[in-house]
Amino acid sequence: MPILKNLGVADTKVPRAGTLPLRSSRNPFEEVPGLEEEEVGELGTLPNGTSCRRRATLEKLAGLAPFRLGWTPGRRAGSPGDGQPRSFLGRVLTPGIRRSSADFGLLARLQGTRAQGDEEAAGEAARRLAFLRLGRGPKPRRASLAERVVPAGEAAPEPPPKVPEPPKMKEPLSVLEILSLIQQRELARADEHILELEAEELASSGGSGAPGPPGPEGTDGGRRARDVALLYEALQRELWALVRETLAGPGPGAGAGAGAVAQLGQVLLQEEAADGRRGPGAARKLRARWAEAVGRAARERLEAAAPGAPGGLAGQLEALRARLLEDMGVVRGRLAPAYPAGLGAFGVYLRSYHGALAEWLGAAARRRLPLTDRYALLHWHNQVYPREVLGLVDLVALENGELGPLLSPGTLRGLEDECVTDVKAQTRAALLRVLQENEEHWGNREDRPSSLAQDVCELLEEHTERAPRISQEFGERMAHCCLGGLAEFLQSFQQRVERFHENPGVRELLPDTYISRTISLVNCGPPLRALAERLARVGPPESEPAREAAASALDRVTRLCHRVLADLLFQELQPYFNKLMRRKWLNSPEALDGIVGTLGAQALALRRMQDEPYQALVAELHRRALVEYVRPLLRGRLRCRSARTRSRVAGRLREDAAQLQRLFRRLESQASWLDAVVPHLAEVLQLEDTPSIQVEVGVLVRDYPDIRRKHVAALLDIRGLHNTAARQEILAVARDLELSEGGALSPPRDRAFFSDISVPRPPFCLGLPLFLGRLPLSRVARPGLACLPRLGPLSPSRPPTQR
Repeated sequence: MPILKNLGVADTKVPRAGTLPLRSSRNPFEEVPGLEEEEVGELGTLPNGTSCRRRATLEKLAGLAPFRLGWTPGRRAGSPGDGQPRSFLGRVLTPGIRRSSADFGLLARLQGTRAQGDEEAAGEAARRLAFLRLGRGPKPRRASLAERVVPAGEAAPEPPPKVPEPPKMKEPLSVLEILSLIQQRELARADEHILELEAEELASSGGSGAPGPPGPEGTDGGRRARDVALLYEALQRELWALVRETLAGPGPGAGAGAGAVAQLGQVLLQEEAADGRRGPGAARKLRARWAEAVGRAARERLEAAAPGAPGGLAGQLEALRARLLEDMGVVRGRLAPAYPAGLGAFGVYLRSYHGALAEWLGAAARRRLPLTDRYALLHWHNQVYPREVLGLVDLVALENGELGPLLSPGTLRGLEDECVTDVKAQTRAALLRVLQENEEHWGNREDRPSSLAQDVCELLEEHTERAPRISQEFGERMAHCCLGGLAEFLQSFQQRVERFHENPGVRELLPDTYISRTISLVNCGPPLRALAERLARVGPPESEPAREAAASALDRVTRLCHRVLADLLFQELQPYFNKLMRRKWLNSPEALDGIVGTLGAQALALRRMQDEPYQALVAELHRRALVEYVRPLLRGRLRCRSARTRSRVAGRLREDAAQLQRLFRRLESQASWLDAVVPHLAEVLQLEDTPSIQVEVGVLVRDYPDIRRKHVAALLDIRGLHNTAARQEILAVARDLELSEGGALSPPRDRAFFSDISVPRPPFCLGLPLFLGRLPLSRVARPGLACLPRLGPLSPSRPPTQR
């Protein structure tokens, strides 16, 4: 036989057919008559020490009898027993005995060196066995027990029921066979055999429940411990490789992948149960290592997605979002259902990706990022990830509820501080650059629209609109920062506008474009004012001082430009105002027609102004026009010496007031409080009885609180009222209303009217008894001299006149 030849035994001579009994029950390989002995030197000894002086048989080869099929484990006399080492082939080929990795390695080397000799010996042995079967002939049929006991002609009894055979013992697998199962991804079955092997190792080490350290290399216990360790390493390599592969996508083998994942989960459950038997000191904790492997796989997936994305950090974050959604979709739809429910696989994968993403974002935040990338990182962290990633995930499936933050509060605060600092520096430089570029065009003759306000708003709104989308607190901080920068810019803008209007050469060199340039400067106010108000509303309470500073600067610019435009307009209107309150004015409306026509023509140019400053300018023009109209009246340019003259003057005043009211309504003036001033003055001039005049003066003082008694006295002088008692009664009404209404307080600038009209100092009346002896009667009889101008204080350089 080939195995005997491989063991160094000489070829056994097969007996001839004539010397072998046909019905012998003995083993044909045992000694038979006619076999000749061979020389001792040719046969030698067997591996078990038995002499080979006679022909060798299987039963004389100690330890090789188990090669026969169906052999029941047992020992013959002289075979290795307890305390005797089993031969190599006995260990390898004996059923019920686990083959170790060392045995298989030796067997593989043995078979490799003798492969050719085995093939030759196998053919020769097959021919010899066929010859022996021919010599013995067919096996005769023996009568059964029922045929021998039951007489002929009777029915045979029923056969006894078959007794079920005891279950065959499961043959333990070798180390190489377990390794083959691992490589074939039969992970659950392989883990079961590894646990059995570990149990054998524990039993051999004393049954302490924990695998001890590997023993010496030559002992069985040390070999088993080493085999268990190597198998666990191979098993874990396959498990973690499976974790990485299943995250790559469904692919063509989605079904097979789901089955492998199910086996992975089964292995984790088996090992978790085995950890309970091993004890805390010897637990392998494969479930925790599985979570670590998922984290490593998630980190690799995210790192592979980010670097190749275009568009800087924003593009990388978008690639991370796409990869997260893709992988979590695979986990939700295919991987998590394949795991056992007790493992909480979906939560493990989600936490692993969350942790890997936190590491990536933390590394990005530690780099020196430009302002745009910091904005992108903060917005993605605060808005995109919670809404577009976690918003699509069922957080109820998590074991511990909420996930931790991606970035710590300190890191987020540091990023926000860097953004605020950079915005403050960048906007300050950018705003000053825009102002400088715009100012260079103020002195040009070319009439081009100014884009200063638009440029400033765009610079600041880029930050004030992005910051609130990140968080409300960050939006407040950014609004406060930008409002401070805007207030500082507006103060510089005010100073440059003042220098522009104070330069007399500009007005002379640019007569055509000066008004247009002034209007364009005024038009910068409304959008910048609205921006300041909006930033103040969004910002914290401490933003109020900055808002007030910005509003004050804009108010100064607006008032200055309005005054410049009004001065230019009234310089043109002044010749017409000089013609008012004269005799020609009573007979001809020429002067007022000139005023109305000029104002209407100039209003076309003023319509290019934005609504808010235009309304303020028209109201100022309305107020100033009426002030200039009333001024010559109260300064005594016209005196009424009769009731008829007072009636004519009052009628003319009412007509002019109606015409001016129609003009300013057409110009959309909102200063309707000015419409009644001239009619009230006309009523005071026309009324005859003192009580009616008192009532009208009271209404006048109530509606225009800046009127003073000197204005009322000047009006009484115009109507020719010189009765001292009546004058005192009328002036007393004005005095009482001034005191009751708090007339000492000046009205706001936009409500001031009579305060802009200066009148001569009121005259005083001399008592007749004082001058009867000093003045001629001819002079006293003249009523025009009854009132003399009030004497001023004597100058110290001029001595009093000697009588």
